[in-house]
Amino acid sequence: MHRTFHASAMPPLPPYPRMTTAPAHAALHRRTFIAAVAASALLPSAGARAAGATWPPEGTSAQALQLVRWVQGTADNGDLPFAVIDKLHARMHVFAPDGRWRGSAAVLLGSARGDATVPGIGDKPLSQIRPEERTTPAGRFLTEPGLNLGGDDIVWIDYDAAVSLHRLRSVSPAERRRERLTRGSAEDKRISYGCVNVDAAFYDRLVAPVFGQSAGVAYILPDTWPFATVFVAASAYP
Repeated sequence: MHRTFHASAMPPLPPYPRMTTAPAHAALHRRTFIAAVAASALLPSAGARAAGATWPPEGTSAQALQLVRWVQGTADNGDLPFAVIDKLHARMHVFAPDGRWRGSAAVLLGSARGDATVPGIGDKPLSQIRPEERTTPAGRFLTEPGLNLGGDDIVWIDYDAAVSLHRLRSVSPAERRRERLTRGSAEDKRISYGCVNVDAAFYDRLVAPVFGQSAGVAYILPDTWPFATVFVAASAYP
């Protein structure tokens, strides 16, 4: 869970009540500006979804549909690219700033169910993080690009909690992360310390070119709290 280089200038988002958020203003001294890329910098969707496919892909949950409808209808993303991470179904949906769907993929998540961030967890070494603390928090987050301790590019979801989105990384062969990601059930995909893992090809195609270069928004659906508690406005949207 250790953190390192923290990069971007964060544009403002419309006001919105949220349970947890990435630190958009509290750590500017740790950041180096990276110019925001234009919406047109999003790579073409070829390879990210089947030719001719439209939103929603088969199996998309009702909560994900409701949240996306609200974001598209209200422009809550503030002209930034956004991603919806559905923990109950272990899926990630990526959208352009104008709300167009770019692609979806399976993800690995924190091994423990839970939607809150454990205070101070971002400063703990992995060896001191208890099993019940290994959650992927729910809420609306400003994302920003960064690097891990190994120098690999990642996307910070919540810098203070050391929660990031990154390429699938094998920690131990016994965890079978690749197998879990490609063939396992949603429950099988709970294996990380809280970070969101996605297939490297999907990351390189749709995540790194935009979320890895500028700010974005991540909406993470809850798995224990009620949807309406985390996303009040979205739950009431027609």
